[in-house]
Amino acid sequence: MPYRRLPNTDVARIRALKAAHKKGKSLPPFDLAFSQATFARIELFINSFEKAMLHYKGAYNTQVERSRDFSQVMKKAKLYISHFIQVLNMAIARGELHPEVRVAYGLDPSDPRLPSLNTEKDILEWGKKIIEGEMQRMRSGNAPITNPTIAVVRVRYEQFVEVYNNHKILQQNTQRMLNDLNNLRKTADEIILNIWNEVEDHFSNLSDEEKRESSAEYGVVYVFRKNELKSINLVDKVLPNLF
Repeated sequence: MPYRRLPNTDVARIRALKAAHKKGKSLPPFDLAFSQATFARIELFINSFEKAMLHYKGAYNTQVERSRDFSQVMKKAKLYISHFIQVLNMAIARGELHPEVRVAYGLDPSDPRLPSLNTEKDILEWGKKIIEGEMQRMRSGNAPITNPTIAVVRVRYEQFVEVYNNHKILQQNTQRMLNDLNNLRKTADEIILNIWNEVEDHFSNLSDEEKRESSAEYGVVYVFRKNELKSINLVDKVLPNLF
């Protein structure tokens, strides 16, 4: 016996709603297999749900598209911060600067290793520390680190901060639209379940096969179990040989 399967994707939900809506538009109320109250609810809801789907898809696609730019800007900022610290460490290794100079940048004076720059938070933290540390040294009359200079590092860092903030706004927009869509999904599932229950109840006096065929015209989906499909395939193969 095939079972009824409610939609579990947005495409399937909108397909089910449109199938029922089409029937509601094409048939007079006394021929319709669900109530006018249900039809009115479909009409009020379907456009809102479709718009929410489109808004979420648009926000998500924009976020994905901008993520490529964000990754490139982040990579550049990481590269310049890393190079600046490496040049600083080389100057210390040559004896041009004392290891204690690292303290100004928030670094361990006895540790020449690069700090972790793998996350957005790392780059925000260390970029700020490096810029503030170098500016403090220069204000004290010390010679600036060059190749790259802190001015170049700052440009790359500020570009990253700007893109990072925009990226966070896009993420928040996408999440807000997803939350809205999730709420509407619950309503869509409620409406579809109600439609299908009313439709099946309307055709309950028919045989099981006739009921399924009539209900399917309203968008109700039935699925055969694996063992039932095997039986159907077997019948299809055997019947032609009997005639």
